[in-house]
Amino acid sequence: MNQWVFMKVFLAILAARLTAFLAKLRGGKSSSMPGAIALKICPDLIARLSSQVRKGIVCVCGTNGKTTTNNLLCSALEGAGNKVICNKLGANMKNGVATAFALAARLNGRIDADYASIEVDEASTIKVFEYMKPQVMVISNLFRDQLDRYGEIDITVDLLTKAIGMLDDVTLVLNADDPLCTQFGYKTDKKTLYFGISEKVLPQTDDTKEGRFCPICGGKQWYNYYHYSQLGDYECTGCDFKRPHPQIEATDVKLGADIAFSINGKPMQIHYKGFYNIYNMIAVYAALTAFGIDTVHFSDLLKSYKPQIGRMEEIVLKGKPVILNLAKNPAGFNQAIDTVLTDPRKKDVIIAINDNANDGRDVSWLWDVDYEKIQTDTLNTLTCTGIRLYDIALRFKYSNVPVDTISESMKEAIESTLQTDTQVVYILVNYSAMYTTEDVMLELKKKYGGEA
Repeated sequence: MNQWVFMKVFLAILAARLTAFLAKLRGGKSSSMPGAIALKICPDLIARLSSQVRKGIVCVCGTNGKTTTNNLLCSALEGAGNKVICNKLGANMKNGVATAFALAARLNGRIDADYASIEVDEASTIKVFEYMKPQVMVISNLFRDQLDRYGEIDITVDLLTKAIGMLDDVTLVLNADDPLCTQFGYKTDKKTLYFGISEKVLPQTDDTKEGRFCPICGGKQWYNYYHYSQLGDYECTGCDFKRPHPQIEATDVKLGADIAFSINGKPMQIHYKGFYNIYNMIAVYAALTAFGIDTVHFSDLLKSYKPQIGRMEEIVLKGKPVILNLAKNPAGFNQAIDTVLTDPRKKDVIIAINDNANDGRDVSWLWDVDYEKIQTDTLNTLTCTGIRLYDIALRFKYSNVPVDTISESMKEAIESTLQTDTQVVYILVNYSAMYTTEDVMLELKKKYGGEA
């Protein structure tokens, strides 16, 4: 590294550290701005730092569950005695990736890492892969999300296809139950490892599906069973495209207060809600397998894993559990509602919808969510809040689901539920509402006392 390049790298890392420090003083997280400033000084910083990772880089993509999967994978790699770089806060565009590497580096431009576990936004893969070459790429699922930014799924598929083409030596870890993911294995000669849930688990009710037509020939697809949205056991009626048998498969699934299942015959149990989280767990197991890492202690990892912010995050306020969960598109919201309904306790539900830039300005997706299902005997009150509080209230009106309160204040909404005789409160939010809601919950925790 010549003196001029060394100086650029030094200044970039220093600027990133100072930006992160100042953000922390202001009480912020600053997961992207340090990287944005660093890249202004040294545009190829990601390449210079990521090339030093000793054993391998894994990239985690997918519409839902990226952060949970990526952070659990990081914990698994660290549990195996490795030093890992990870963008744990979920800043998954180019600036966020640069932040993760810059803050892990010494001022001399050296990093000490065995692995890098990096969550990457699907639309940003091409920009990131220009500088970082992962050896393992996980694609967990593809759903419609932020239509004003991504457009329809075909655009996302095209972007990922181009990104995969930029990688010479990579193992694709794909969800066998999602035909939109499986197609990448059919369209490339890259090494492929599939994971999936190999049994019918959920009631076969109608759901929004993206996989009605074969991604290879366009013919109609037939489902032997499905889990949710387009995920399930499918086969094309017009060609030989069908669900591949996964090398990493979950069976013996039991849903309750805890989730129990087996991975390739090995029993697992997690104190974590949501059927969809099984996919996150087996995706991690598959990624570890792709790297050749021993998974003998994987069940212990699942028992000790703590969910990230907004992923069924629970804080007890005035003796009542208040559970925060991120749901940012139709598939995610339908699964969040199903998870709420599996809880037999009497409950209050708050739903907050924002339309900030990182949420997507287009909220037409609200009409693709099966909100009708939320009206059950265990629902006590339903509150709508957030920037688009009237849009979500209107959506419930057309579902014939009565809304008890429309509130402009999340704090007031939560405090009102603490006065009811219910046993639990669920708060379902999209992306930008998640952090502000957690701040309110922590503020109320100080006011009333409680525990996380």
